[in-house]
Amino acid sequence: MGGDHGPHVTLAACRHFLDAHPDAHLLMVGLPDALKGFAHDRATLVHASEVVAMDDPIEVALRRKKDSSMRVAIQQVKDGAAAAAVSAGNTGALMAIARYVLKTLDGIDRPAIAYPLPNAKGGSTTVLDLGANVDCNERHLLEFAVMGSALDSVLKGNEQPTVGLLNIGAEAIKGSEVIKKAGELLRSAANSGNLNFVGNVEGNDIFKGTTDIVVCDGFVGNVALKTSEGLAAMVGAFLKQEFSRNIFTKIAAIIAYPVLSAFKKRVDYRRYNGAALLGLRGLVFKSHGSADEMAFETALNRAYDAARNNLLDRVRLRIASAAPFLLPPDAAANSGTAPAPQ
Repeated sequence: MGGDHGPHVTLAACRHFLDAHPDAHLLMVGLPDALKGFAHDRATLVHASEVVAMDDPIEVALRRKKDSSMRVAIQQVKDGAAAAAVSAGNTGALMAIARYVLKTLDGIDRPAIAYPLPNAKGGSTTVLDLGANVDCNERHLLEFAVMGSALDSVLKGNEQPTVGLLNIGAEAIKGSEVIKKAGELLRSAANSGNLNFVGNVEGNDIFKGTTDIVVCDGFVGNVALKTSEGLAAMVGAFLKQEFSRNIFTKIAAIIAYPVLSAFKKRVDYRRYNGAALLGLRGLVFKSHGSADEMAFETALNRAYDAARNNLLDRVRLRIASAAPFLLPPDAAANSGTAPAPQ
């Protein structure tokens, strides 16, 4: 029901997804009138009486709309009826409801939003957090690194993905006190074999593909996400504008079109759509609100791959392995497993 286009897009994408995955089954959650007419032998219609609007405050979505399609969908995951939930709706509401219904995993203080951004190597760089947590301490950033490593190992088949800490410079002495302390924790976890941390990275390293994963707070991560989307839009607008000018710019645009078109395709968010809400006791994926059929199907594919490859179990295992580093300093000291400073 969510997103800018609603069922007009999501239902069509669901049909494409089902046709492409003969072993998959979808629970289609929404208002009865919106689902009327949709039929597929591997789709079950689940009715809800309310919808969380894109501009609904979190309190309204969480406290007042208890039979919203978003909440009913997440409840399917909690009840074990579904392996994952996918929504294109209100991001803040989705995170709040998912956290309330599913709860966080043991050892995780804050869930994070992880999203793949295209890079110059032809692949993608997983960045987290992308907006769930504006203010983070060093332990939160370590949590993000651990969860992001599990995500990459499942969706990309890379068991030891490299992790970079987003900073204003590569040197360990740079950055805020939180970033410096996070670097120390990440290096300690790396020295113990719990993480493949390579050091600080800068903003341009996200798009260079310097590391597989880049860790940052939600404020910075969300800015990076919006910047990448704006870049793709700028290329599209440039092509359209140049073709409408004089004969000389048209000739230049025609010559440059194949290269610019390929670049636009590479940075097209629809090919990477589907942000994972990591740290919850269930799989939840957030589709971009403006997703078209292709983009929403991509989000479904990512959720399907995550469930099929046991992402939740992978996250649990990595959290358990890194548990001594995730504990607060006083708790770690009392347990006798405090990480040694590096």
